[in-house]
Amino acid sequence: MAVPVLDRPHTEAVWRRWALPALLLAFLLLPLVQVVAPDQTFVTNSRLFQFTQMFMLISLASAWNLTGGFMGYVDFGHAVFFGLGAYGTGILMAHGWGFAPALIGGAGVAAAFALLIGYPLLRLKGPYFSIAMLGTFVAMREIVRVSKGLTGGGVGLTLPPYLNRPLFYYLTFAVAVLVVALIWWIRRSEFGSSLVAIREDEIGAEMRGIHTTQHKIAAFVVAAFVGGIVGGMWAYQNTFIDPDIVFIESRTVEMVMISLLGGLGTVVGPVVGAATIYWMRDVVWSNLLDYHLLVEGLILILIVLYIPRGIMGTLGDRSARGFADLWKRSPPKGDDE
Repeated sequence: MAVPVLDRPHTEAVWRRWALPALLLAFLLLPLVQVVAPDQTFVTNSRLFQFTQMFMLISLASAWNLTGGFMGYVDFGHAVFFGLGAYGTGILMAHGWGFAPALIGGAGVAAAFALLIGYPLLRLKGPYFSIAMLGTFVAMREIVRVSKGLTGGGVGLTLPPYLNRPLFYYLTFAVAVLVVALIWWIRRSEFGSSLVAIREDEIGAEMRGIHTTQHKIAAFVVAAFVGGIVGGMWAYQNTFIDPDIVFIESRTVEMVMISLLGGLGTVVGPVVGAATIYWMRDVVWSNLLDYHLLVEGLILILIVLYIPRGIMGTLGDRSARGFADLWKRSPPKGDDE
């Protein structure tokens, strides 16, 4: 029996006009449940903290996907920008800066570092770039560890404690929405089309007149700035940072897994992947404490084996799933195509 094909323009209109605004409105109103019904047990501070972590994962994975998915440069050291943002924010706040200017300053440090290393490292390709970024990540962790006068070294830094779960919820939610919107705009722009062209055939992109070096560095700096913003928010919410909890390899692995699961090179893929990974981990950990890592590993292996293009990549292949096309459009063709 043939699967009926949904009317794609109608499906897109429904999601644009109703489903997506309804979802955003639900997230906006969620913390208010505490005010309306303080005795309920679903929307607690712990639950808001969980959503905060999910929103930060969405932002991080979306930033990584800009270079790893759109541009095709797999970055195994992307967490270095998270760490620089965290330490930049922490150091500036320790010198009397307010949270907002310190957050922007910390993200600026991460972006400036990306600009500094972008030109030499982005000339490398394939595994050479990936290994170089991993080496940069490890080197920066050790530099932070030995710079005791500035960073506190292995002792770490303590930030002014400020526990406000609704505030952090709205802050991380707003950043996640803005980051996804930015990635969506980039994907539909000429800049995004150029990044995809670089991924598919960098030499061919150069022959068509695309300044590949400038495009790669620009995408690299944008991704680093987003990583720095998330690192600064994480540091302020955690109130304490040290090299071992900020510069941790598993954070980059998390970004890669989320992007692959959701759909590499798609806009909404990191959103779906982050939500899936985070809540799957929460459920597995709470029910299978002694075996949760084993179960997570098996589930991810099955996903890679049977959904190699990720959730959104797989849905995009099915004509009955017009929703995926809203986010995964082909780049606009130029005059020379």
